[in-house]
Amino acid sequence: MTKRYTGGCACGAIRYETNDEPIFQNHCQCSDCQKRSGTGHGSYLTFGQRTDMAITGEVSTWRVAGASGNEKIHTFCPTCGTPVFLISVAMPEFIAVHAASLDDPEQFSPQMVTYTSHGHAWDKMDPALQAVERMP
Repeated sequence: MTKRYTGGCACGAIRYETNDEPIFQNHCQCSDCQKRSGTGHGSYLTFGQRTDMAITGEVSTWRVAGASGNEKIHTFCPTCGTPVFLISVAMPEFIAVHAASLDDPEQFSPQMVTYTSHGHAWDKMDPALQAVERMP
């Protein structure tokens, strides 16, 4: 049976759904993810085909250069401000949704911690996860 991933923003104005499986799930400790999340990391599920994800509602966007130097397009709800997904300009076919935006956050199963070189001692990660200083 195909697993369905659904989610959206806090107020419900933006919704997404896909039957695709994520190709990568991670915690990211880069400075951008820290500042945007207000915590020590961001948590994401990356899907390989952005076009296979149905998105309803109008998102607001802003662009930033990531730790890799590549530009990222962040999306958020203009009503409630919830970050929902992001797209890397270098890999526009991929879409990464914020794990906490899932209707069922238990679907998130991280495989790796990225950008540990930017991490803080107080942001404790599962030691069983593979940890890398940058994005593989």
